[in-house]
Amino acid sequence: MRLYDKPAHVLHDMLVNKEITSVELTQDVLSRIDEVEGDVEAYLTITRAEALAQAEAVDKKIAAGEKISFLEGIPGAIKDNICTKGVKTTCASKILEHFVPPYDATVMTKIKAENPVILGKVNMDEFAMGGSTENSAYHVTHNPWNLDCVPGGSSGGSAAAVAAGTAIWALGSDTGGSIRQPASFCGVVGMKPTYGRVSRYGLVAYASSLDQIGPLTRDVTDCANILNIIAGHDEMDSTSSAAEVPDYTKALVEDVKGLKIGLPKEYFVEGMDPEVEQAVRTAIKKYEELGAEVVEISLPHTEYAISTYYLIAPAEAATNLERYDGVSYGERVDGEDLVQMMTNTRDEKFGEEVKRRIMIGNYALSAGYYDAYYLKALKVRTLVQQDYTEAFKKVDVIMAPTAPTPAFKIGEMIADPLQMYLQDVCTVPLNLAGLPGISIPCGKSSKGLPIGLQIIGKPLAEETLIRTAYTYEQSQDYHKQMPELGGNH
Repeated sequence: MRLYDKPAHVLHDMLVNKEITSVELTQDVLSRIDEVEGDVEAYLTITRAEALAQAEAVDKKIAAGEKISFLEGIPGAIKDNICTKGVKTTCASKILEHFVPPYDATVMTKIKAENPVILGKVNMDEFAMGGSTENSAYHVTHNPWNLDCVPGGSSGGSAAAVAAGTAIWALGSDTGGSIRQPASFCGVVGMKPTYGRVSRYGLVAYASSLDQIGPLTRDVTDCANILNIIAGHDEMDSTSSAAEVPDYTKALVEDVKGLKIGLPKEYFVEGMDPEVEQAVRTAIKKYEELGAEVVEISLPHTEYAISTYYLIAPAEAATNLERYDGVSYGERVDGEDLVQMMTNTRDEKFGEEVKRRIMIGNYALSAGYYDAYYLKALKVRTLVQQDYTEAFKKVDVIMAPTAPTPAFKIGEMIADPLQMYLQDVCTVPLNLAGLPGISIPCGKSSKGLPIGLQIIGKPLAEETLIRTAYTYEQSQDYHKQMPELGGNH
């Protein structure tokens, strides 16, 4: 029996009903890793022995007649920029090649309290900088739907593992689309919660005012259940929201009657793949059939969002990455004096994209340019937020493509950073405004590559997103489709 292609909620029921054991499930997923990981390359570290020990402990609990929680005994993977006590956390960078955190990120403390099976750490763009997982210092991860294509980024390893069946669920992080865009490319569900809804303590910082941790799952039900576990206030994170956490699974109802959907004209732009536009518009028609109402809206400052993001994010990144100097943090490369040592360390251990963003960031923050660039970007960020505030007076959710194209070929855009940055046109504005967004599969291209629909909500309106996403998902079967990989099909 193939277990690796089932969602967590189905496997949870099977465990509770003693139809399977956690060890059987874990072995099934580990043998799936053995079978396809050579092609997909989603992982950086696999903690096989620990995973089986965790599974055995859960089986003992079930045998003793104890109740188990939702994730208990279910194998998942963690993006490699989330600190895991005693397990390497490299951020896919050479500068952290041997870094083993002495503590757990808050999300890990919350996840571990549920006794899941943790399979290991998954690949990403170095320090979460990139949209294709080609910027990893270790290897490129491949899209399970077409191994010649990228899985998206920066949480490409998380999305690819869930799509390939080498993890049942995963955690990622999203600074400008890094959960939603790979979810779209790999045909899985990915949610970026409202900024502050999930603690960032123990997430290795890229851009502190934009970063947010969220789940990547097979379906919306798993997404709601994992959000229940990781959301909530944390005193260790000063930006953490104190708002009460609802039970997100209560939003798993099929009902969009009277829901007002905003369609921003700025998100259906020139250069968008016609198949993507077609799939998204077909999904929106389905919503109308299900009783929702579509309203044309405008988010006039969208055109400045990319430029604003690529000033604010690198500026914060440059500040955050200052600490990697070979003295206080990071691997060291010797030099004849301190300055030479720091220069050599950063030159050899940081990848090209990370260097590019540090340079852009330092330039934007430098004395003569601070007002012209960084300060102006912060003002435009406010305008982007105001656009959404105005729009949400008229509508409940906003819909758009998650990415302007399906997954592109590995190597196709890596030499053209600008083209790569424009991939973020639909996802970046949410991070600037701190809003929640979810990507769900809504179609396939003529080449069989997944296409994602992005649903955007008001601050802390994750419940509305879950209900809206769930209603559409239940009318389709995209969440049941798996790529044809390995010899099991």
